Amino acid sequence: MPLALRDRPSGRLPPRTVDALVAGAVLVVVVVWTLVSMRYTSESALRAVLGWALVLIGCGALFFRRRQPVAVAVVTLLACVVYYPLSAADGPLMIAFALALYTTAAEGRFAAAVALAAVTLLAVGLGEIRQQPGHRQIDDTSLAMLAGWLISLVAVGRAQRTRLAYLHEVEQRALAAEREQEARARQSATEERLRIARELHDILGHSVSLIHVQSGAALHRLSKNPAPEAGLATAAEALEAVKSTSKDALRELRATLGVLRRADEATPTSPASGLALLGELAERARSAGLDVRTSVTGTPVPLPPPVDLAAYRIVQESLTNVTRHSGARTVRIALDWDDRSGTATRTHAGARVLRLRIADDGGGAPDGGPSGSGIRGMAERARALGGELTAGNADGGFLVDAHLPLTTPAATHTATEAPEAPPTTPAPEGDPR
Repeated sequence: MPLALRDRPSGRLPPRTVDALVAGAVLVVVVVWTLVSMRYTSESALRAVLGWALVLIGCGALFFRRRQPVAVAVVTLLACVVYYPLSAADGPLMIAFALALYTTAAEGRFAAAVALAAVTLLAVGLGEIRQQPGHRQIDDTSLAMLAGWLISLVAVGRAQRTRLAYLHEVEQRALAAEREQEARARQSATEERLRIARELHDILGHSVSLIHVQSGAALHRLSKNPAPEAGLATAAEALEAVKSTSKDALRELRATLGVLRRADEATPTSPASGLALLGELAERARSAGLDVRTSVTGTPVPLPPPVDLAAYRIVQESLTNVTRHSGARTVRIALDWDDRSGTATRTHAGARVLRLRIADDGGGAPDGGPSGSGIRGMAERARALGGELTAGNADGGFLVDAHLPLTTPAATHTATEAPEAPPTTPAPEGDPR
């Protein structure tokens, strides 16, 4: 992992500029120190020129220390090996090698750094051993200090490398968490848009369809019966039905828009509509000319608000589709509160399921299968609660069959643990109404 992986804050100098400044600073220190040392020594011009050339080579190589760390460390080491026996000034060129050795370890070339440190210590030790007694340049204590110095340089470089790797990993994790949070926010926004679209489609689509049918039926009867008294009665009946339907649509629309306006408040714990209003829903459909028959089997239990609302919307959208598309005369709505057969058993592992069946005698869909955003919306509602919905032609008409669990994943009590409460649906109606 190269050091280039580090993200540098804005305002920092470019890496090459930093390398040039470091090389220049080391060169200044070595030159000044060497000039001071030369005041107390003398040497030939040739040796002085070679010494200064080695100083320039060793310090200049530091400009490439991060791009070629091992090569620069070798060059600075060789410059020191030639410089110290040759020059009488003994300037601090060893600083260049020390910095190159540290950079080698910090750039992840740990094995090379250890090898160079070992070679350096071994070469100095052998050189001192070969000296005549009394002519050694470095005593045993200084040799031990040199070993500790080299080991420290490699260790500090390795620690810096580990630190940079840790900081990079932390930064990458933070970026990944931020991206995940943004993705979740986008997903939540998309799901909320789809939910709002389903609500508005179900509310406005159902009510506007009924108003359209009621108005069309009134106009048709007026054209067939031009008598003033009969015409007024027909118009009054149609306007009363339109008034009732539009009033219910406005009520539900205001409730939905109210939730959107209160962005800083908690989501309401109960929906604006539920199966308790199934009777009103059936009456509005009857006012449009449909013969709506409802039946209930099993024992009704209180439903969680999301399930209650989804069941109501499924019935509402099914009646809307019948009114707009099927040309049916009769619609049967069946509620089974304890269905444990067929698909429901496989999906909910034997748990109690509310089964909704909405069947009409309109001849079915032309292509024999479900289509349109309304049916897709009903299926999405069912799947969101852990249930499922199928729709298609059956028995000379169209059938919507939904299975909804009596509890939601977030519920704290199961349906069997729920306290006794009045049923949320109308009483069973076995006979046509």
